[in-house]
Amino acid sequence: MTGVPLKMTVSQLVQEIRQLVEGVAAWQRIWVQGELSGVKHHSSGHWYFTLKDDQAQLRSVMFRRDALSLEAGLKDGMQVLALGRVGVFERDGQTQLYVSVVHDLGAGKAHLALEALKEKLAAEGLFSRPKRGLPLLPKAVGIITSPTGAARHDIETVIARRYPGMQVKLYPVLVQGKAAPLAVVEALGAVSANDVDVVILGRGGGSKEDLMAFNDEGVVRAVALCPVPVISAVGHEIDTTLVDLVADLRAPTPSAAAELAVPEVDRLIKWQAGLLNRARQAMLLRLASEKKRLAGWTTHGILTRPENLVRDARVRLDRLGERSDRAWEKRLSDQRHRLDKAQVQLKSLNPEAILDRGYAYVTQADGTLVTAVDIMPNEFYRVHWYNGSHWVTRADG
Repeated sequence: MTGVPLKMTVSQLVQEIRQLVEGVAAWQRIWVQGELSGVKHHSSGHWYFTLKDDQAQLRSVMFRRDALSLEAGLKDGMQVLALGRVGVFERDGQTQLYVSVVHDLGAGKAHLALEALKEKLAAEGLFSRPKRGLPLLPKAVGIITSPTGAARHDIETVIARRYPGMQVKLYPVLVQGKAAPLAVVEALGAVSANDVDVVILGRGGGSKEDLMAFNDEGVVRAVALCPVPVISAVGHEIDTTLVDLVADLRAPTPSAAAELAVPEVDRLIKWQAGLLNRARQAMLLRLASEKKRLAGWTTHGILTRPENLVRDARVRLDRLGERSDRAWEKRLSDQRHRLDKAQVQLKSLNPEAILDRGYAYVTQADGTLVTAVDIMPNEFYRVHWYNGSHWVTRADG
């Protein structure tokens, strides 16, 4: 038999649920074991965190009066045993655990696995590889994020405001859940340097579990292999993932990533105008310098009185002519001296020169010069004197 459905307001229903939950005595003092995630310490002294295991998670709070019993602060990844009561927060209808005591059981399995992966990738040099610089003015910006999330809207809004008309290419992916890592890897693999110059990989804030896709080993390696620079904009500034460490640049939020990816067109125009003005000033200074240098030449004595240049050249030419004449005369004198000396030597070697001193020489009838040992008896010989005369005589036997 079906009864008439109840009718109540949302607040009435939440109150009913709260009374139902808090009416279970066993839930008002219960020990819960799990791993801490999304730990936040409020300025009021309250601690907010999530208790989780492999199957579920429970929002929790530890108020300041109870937190005074803590020996040390709470951290993500801690495995704890928490004593508290289960209740319903009326404002948002969330079931949560109000914790009064926390016992530290050590690091959780998920935290240890993440640290091990971080050390492995660091040892391979993925986090220390040279970071690529962003283009000054990209032809297009790629966005890898949820097509329905606030991150996409924030990025596109900032880009449109800073540089109207900038091309944006969306690579839609899941950003959390088991299928998210593969979707992100495929999107990074589809990025082409011919289509975009820079990629923003991001999503809005969330719990540590919501961001786990960006701690996936495959995603980290895909970011490192992306053909263009990657800006990581995962979660908020206080959240750090392995993708943040491997990316070429990390932005605290998706909006900040958009500001890093594209310049403001107005500032770019002013910068360009500044460059043109500097170039113009440099040209004017150079022109003034050249004019001054040219004016210095035009007032030079050579240009104002060119006859001086000709006069000096004529003087140098006359001096060269005089030097040439002196050199030619000296050369002729030297040659005459050598000729006279040669003539003297030649004259002293003339065999007829000795005849002047009373000597004579003897030849045969045919003119052959003979010496004393060559003379034969009863032969006729010709005797030559200094004055050119000669006579014939016969040698006695």
